[in-house]
Amino acid sequence: MDYSLKQEKSNVTYLVQLALMVAIIIIMSVTPLGYLKIGALAITFLTVPVSIGAMTLGPVGGLICGLTFGLSSFLTGFLTPTPFSAALIEINVVGYFITTVVARTLEGLLVGLIFKALRKIKLNKNFCIIIGSLLCPVLNTVLFMGSLVIFFYNSNFIQTIVKTGNFKNPFFFIIGFVGVQGLIEAIVCTVVASAVTLALSAALHNTKSDF
Repeated sequence: MDYSLKQEKSNVTYLVQLALMVAIIIIMSVTPLGYLKIGALAITFLTVPVSIGAMTLGPVGGLICGLTFGLSSFLTGFLTPTPFSAALIEINVVGYFITTVVARTLEGLLVGLIFKALRKIKLNKNFCIIIGSLLCPVLNTVLFMGSLVIFFYNSNFIQTIVKTGNFKNPFFFIIGFVGVQGLIEAIVCTVVASAVTLALSAALHNTKSDF
């Protein structure tokens, strides 16, 4: 087969796979599959397709999947706002955009870059997949909460939460605010994303589509 034809076929396959991951993220974001709301925050399972996309489609794929996740979260804050998202939008809509969109875009990009770097140094592939699957929910929490602190910590809204929870500083606020929810999110998303990506790896083994 001519090289250019092979390349074109490879590009089409990549775009189809990327479109599929984006569609999955959008579907999950508008159905109960994407979020489990507990208290002020929600456990999100959208890091699962983001991490899978980042590992199987590379950093650019991860960036696009993360951007899709972030935009869906940002728009949800306007279309079906919770008291929490409504308060953040009212305080600082630009800060809310960075917290929801930019943080999630970086999350997908970083998982893709780190996974690629781990593969380059010839670490065990299954180990790399597990690390990549864990990194996505961890980065989601760190980047989201970090942005929340930067843009909203000194607002009356967040300070009310800080005083109610008796959090002494931003670090304790993050730990207390995320709490068990963050741990559950990390465990569930790591297990599911690892299982799916390992299955994909096994299915693509010894093919040119392997990653």
